[in-house]
Amino acid sequence: MKKMYFLLPFVFLACKSNPSAVSENTSKPIEITYKVSETEVSDFLKYLSSDELEGRETGTKGIDKAAVFLEDFFKKNNIKPYFTTYRDTLTNFDKPAYNIVGVLEGTDPKLKKEFVVLSAHYDHIGLESKQQADMINNGANDDASGVTAVAQMAKYFSKTKSNKRSILFVFFAGEEKGLLGSKSLVQKLKKQNFNLYTQLNIEMIGVPMKRDYLAYITGFDKSNMAEKINEYTGKKTIGFLPKEAEYKLFYRSDNYSFYDVFKKPCQSISTFDFENFEFYHHVSDEFKVMDIPHMTSFIQEFLPAVTRIATTPTEEITMNK
Repeated sequence: MKKMYFLLPFVFLACKSNPSAVSENTSKPIEITYKVSETEVSDFLKYLSSDELEGRETGTKGIDKAAVFLEDFFKKNNIKPYFTTYRDTLTNFDKPAYNIVGVLEGTDPKLKKEFVVLSAHYDHIGLESKQQADMINNGANDDASGVTAVAQMAKYFSKTKSNKRSILFVFFAGEEKGLLGSKSLVQKLKKQNFNLYTQLNIEMIGVPMKRDYLAYITGFDKSNMAEKINEYTGKKTIGFLPKEAEYKLFYRSDNYSFYDVFKKPCQSISTFDFENFEFYHHVSDEFKVMDIPHMTSFIQEFLPAVTRIATTPTEEITMNK
């Protein structure tokens, strides 16, 4: 998450379809038989937040290793490059830096012209400037956790072919530098007359909240996204977090770059609630403090929602007037 300055300690914040994987009934939540692998969630997150990547600061060798890892994941799961390659070069950064962008074409002749964007930022803040025992800001929660969730959703759609709309899977660089990756990408997409339906950006979902809902959404009142996600999952998946509104988190992550250009429902989803994680932008934001069962359950619970978003005959998620 892009740095925030608060007066609180640590608070900153093409194959045949698989009919057995998805059973669709528009009157009730989709039944998903596909199971997210806890082991795969763990292995993916463990590497992305490892010391080898040296905190994934944009423009460094560490984040370049992360880029190769993400490219290989897309290749392995038959997600095609959206551009000539998976690497989308940032136009607003003084060193070579790349978003990683893949696409899965929709299965419906008409709906495939519309795009859903599932995204997270894979950069973090790198190494500490002062000498100390642990100098690596691994960024397990911020935002290797979100990248892991998007990657597992990409694998799910690749396996099930259950998306009638096309899906753009984006891992942003430069988020910690001021949303640079998303700002760069949206300008290219706008020039292409990119037909965006909605964007779900995933931020910091590595630990659970002690609340009666799974996650919160930024800009809760800006659209009916929270209402529709809850309808699609049949659960109280999304709730309203007052701190989100107080700190205006809608404007502080990569969803805002897309909203600013396209004026469509573009929002971030998180389980970091300012009470459950004290290591924001801290060297202790490491794999060992992540709750893998929670992350796996989070991804699993969202599958009916992202599936319905990618398949409804009309655009049901809309901006509030």
